[in-house]
Amino acid sequence: MSYVDILLWTTGIVFMIFGLLTVHFMFFAVVGLFCRKKYPATEEKLRYGIIIPARNEESVVSGLIESIQKNNYPQDKLQIFVIAHNSTDKTAEIARNLGATVYEYNNPKENTMGYAFRHLFSCIEKDFGTKNFDGFFLFNADNILDKDYISKMNDAFQYYGKQSVVTSFRNSKNFGSNLISGLYGMYFSVGCRMESCGRTVMGCSTRVQGTGYLVSPEIVEKGWKYVTLAEDWEFTADQILLENNIKYCDEAVFYDEQPTSIPIMWRQRVRWSRGHLLVFYTRIKELIKSLFVRKTKHKFSHFDIMINVLPMPLFILAVFIIQAILFLTAPLVDPSADLRQIFIGDLSNWVFSNGILFHWLRAAIISTVSMWLSGLIIFTAERKRIKGVSLWHKILISLFWPLFILIQFPMDIQALFSKNLGWKPIPHSDQTSFEHVNEPSEEEKAEESAKEEATV
Repeated sequence: MSYVDILLWTTGIVFMIFGLLTVHFMFFAVVGLFCRKKYPATEEKLRYGIIIPARNEESVVSGLIESIQKNNYPQDKLQIFVIAHNSTDKTAEIARNLGATVYEYNNPKENTMGYAFRHLFSCIEKDFGTKNFDGFFLFNADNILDKDYISKMNDAFQYYGKQSVVTSFRNSKNFGSNLISGLYGMYFSVGCRMESCGRTVMGCSTRVQGTGYLVSPEIVEKGWKYVTLAEDWEFTADQILLENNIKYCDEAVFYDEQPTSIPIMWRQRVRWSRGHLLVFYTRIKELIKSLFVRKTKHKFSHFDIMINVLPMPLFILAVFIIQAILFLTAPLVDPSADLRQIFIGDLSNWVFSNGILFHWLRAAIISTVSMWLSGLIIFTAERKRIKGVSLWHKILISLFWPLFILIQFPMDIQALFSKNLGWKPIPHSDQTSFEHVNEPSEEEKAEESAKEEATV
């Protein structure tokens, strides 16, 4: 066997291992598309604290508070807490006027959302006692809730014995604003429907994505310790290590405002990447170790989150670079090696050419087509929940969806070398109302009209 053959076999095995490590994601996606976990309605209405961190959010915080107050849930069972964190506008005043319990906290050195959570939970423990609540919802100030959100989450929370973390469907307030916001909306829709939904149906723990989740008081009674650039990833990894399952409620929908410009998108996603890397550095050893500990009950959940924590784009890019270098040096080891044949192969039929460049090209084409299809599938599966997006806009989002995913490679590279990457707020200004997000879609209106005609 020649040096080139050895390299081909070795790199082929490496990519096959990558495929085997992630093949279960495909099963999650298929199950999530065709199956949903529904929870039986419960008569018992638990008492919840609503956690809202807000930094200069005077233009949107009222929308979230009003959507909570208009939810189909007993208001005497809800208490809204707002932490005006390093805020210089009227956020605190507006929240107080709407009936929220407001705390103000200013420390420019502690500027991530995790610090806001930490300070607020310490205040709640001191003034109210976290044990006086059955659970806590964690939101962002720009969120808006579906009218049945809290009720549906209450059903799921009680179904799991009031212990599991429960997350929800993250929709977008401004899905149809422009291409950037639409791609973000696609990103979270895919994550909810093709990841979280399938994981929960198959009995596997899922992960939280930003906010829009419910935790038990036991999780926060000793304070909140997740203050990095990606506190959601850190929180997820620790909960799974502690055998606290994270489940998904597909019927509970909240709406989030997404960035609309490329610079803000790039800055936010690089920050996410850096936070993801920090979680990889600090949690990967524990996750690997947990797979070999007999007392670990949910080993597959541990394995799944371990693979999620891996900076896979960086690993794949590293293998491609090493592969290219090794093949370029082939003539030094084997004088008979022909670089043109190695990289180009037979140009007469590139579809079946063994050239490395054509291997890469075919892989890129297959990945692109599969991502196009995933976009079209999501728009079809979620046609009732994705509102205000024209057909042309949906096609455009689907076409650019592969690019939105593939630019993760340069973002991860930047995050890898950005040691002092700071946190900067994402501006929010979308004025979408509770009434707007709860307005029936055209398809729902047509279905309701057909039912009325059938009744008549």
